[in-house]
Amino acid sequence: MQKQLIECVPNFSEGCNPDIIKRITNEIEKIEGVKLLDADPGKATNRTVVTFVGEPGAVIEAAFQAIKKASELIDMSKHKGEHPRMGATDVCPLIPISGITMEETVAYAKKLGKRVGEELNIPVYLYESAAQKEDRKNLATIRAGEYEGFADKIKDPNWAPDYGQAVFNERSGATVIGARDFLVAYNVNLNTTSTRRANSVAFDLRENGRVKELNGKKVLDENGVEIREPGLLKSVKAIGWYIEEYGIAQISMNLTNINITPLHIAFDTAVERAHARGMRVTGSELVGLTPLKCFLDAGKYFLQKQKRSVGVSEQELIKIAVKSMGLDELAPFDPKKKIIEYVLQEEQSNSLIKMQLDAFANETASESAAPGGGSISAYVASLGASLGTMVANLSSHKKGWDDQWETFSVWAEQGQHLKDELLKLVDEDTNAFNKIMSAFSLPKNTDEEKAQRTLAIQEATKYATEIPLLTMKKGFACFPLIKEMVKIGNPNSVTDAAVGALCIRTAIYGAYLNVKINASGLKDKVLSAQFIDEANDILEKAKAEETEILRLTEEKI
Repeated sequence: MQKQLIECVPNFSEGCNPDIIKRITNEIEKIEGVKLLDADPGKATNRTVVTFVGEPGAVIEAAFQAIKKASELIDMSKHKGEHPRMGATDVCPLIPISGITMEETVAYAKKLGKRVGEELNIPVYLYESAAQKEDRKNLATIRAGEYEGFADKIKDPNWAPDYGQAVFNERSGATVIGARDFLVAYNVNLNTTSTRRANSVAFDLRENGRVKELNGKKVLDENGVEIREPGLLKSVKAIGWYIEEYGIAQISMNLTNINITPLHIAFDTAVERAHARGMRVTGSELVGLTPLKCFLDAGKYFLQKQKRSVGVSEQELIKIAVKSMGLDELAPFDPKKKIIEYVLQEEQSNSLIKMQLDAFANETASESAAPGGGSISAYVASLGASLGTMVANLSSHKKGWDDQWETFSVWAEQGQHLKDELLKLVDEDTNAFNKIMSAFSLPKNTDEEKAQRTLAIQEATKYATEIPLLTMKKGFACFPLIKEMVKIGNPNSVTDAAVGALCIRTAIYGAYLNVKINASGLKDKVLSAQFIDEANDILEKAKAEETEILRLTEEKI
């Protein structure tokens, strides 16, 4: 299951005192499962924007502790700054990054808001997707009047807080908590130095568009209000500017909902409108971190435009996205520093799938019991999936088969997914073995310790049975791809697909043996029998699939 990740971007009303800022961010860094990505103070605004990411429970705990610390250190009655604000923690949005829906993120925002209101006596207002009233969706509406006007505003029944008492907190003010979509700050480079011309493209793009004109005069409606011509891109804000550092003009965009207008659509539309106005887009740049999904979707989009298979590796999709949008024009583009999920990844020095082939073989051949047959079975299955995917990709751009590229692309994409899932199981099988070893190492001096140790051993053994069974299931799911590639794939590669089938059958048999030996260690004999019966069923079906694929292969050659 994909790990759930949310981003939190609290804005604290302190941008001048580094000690206070550090004491607040220290509270965030104390929480396990959270990674502090950035703390950006502004002296003129007297405000610091902090960014951290992690699993939902850990993130809202870190957010609460930071809000609490800010309430202790920041006295809003003495605060001055250029940026609109109404509280020590002015705003605290939660943003779904991966593996979590907006609805789930809203639930976490409400949980955080309730705790802040009740435990810290800070009035809390919910905004954006978490708003419980339509007029509270917009942050600017909630913040109108700012801190100085809040003592009177909170007395209005219409402005009773969503959480906490309707009492003015002189020291901390109020806090706005919510859930919103990820905002991507994205600049498109133009071959011009003209801000005016860059703005003309920006107005074409942005949702708010431009004021309608006729014969050089603004067009007004019957009430004297300016009529606007909407832009082409929903959920996009844009403006043109000149960047002296680069010596070029840019279209600066905020993509406020990448599900409505994704990165690649913003880029391609900018290219089209710039060309229509006599300019060229030379590249682009991303400001801050961006979700992996943006790059994978962009890579697939540009491959599809070329009528090429999208069933390529994650790294290849990122490369295609970067080159297609010129993200490396102004500076080198390092995915490990620009993609949120990669920034969060911890380097695993013991990861098997990160090893060179010879190092993996040497590690397997060493005196250590792991990696063993289970990890090797998963790896062999991943090779089988890779061979089937290779044939699909070769077939997708075979000369004379241009009308079939989409069919093979779909198969290749499925193969890539299965390959990636099986590679994860290479490490996970070794992790399962290590869980058993850890359970056996638990103390057993008292009856309670013995009971806990026995339970831990049984749980670890159950997990160590489930992993090779999952390898069998994932491996078996590769057979339709391989069989189809033998039937309709590039005739020159039919034997490659057949070798893939041999790999899969071998992997399934190897994983089957691991299921049997691990299941035998379970005290729950009913569960043990269920595991073995399911493994037997997959093994018998795998033998039949292999036989059929080899028969088809022999007919082809």
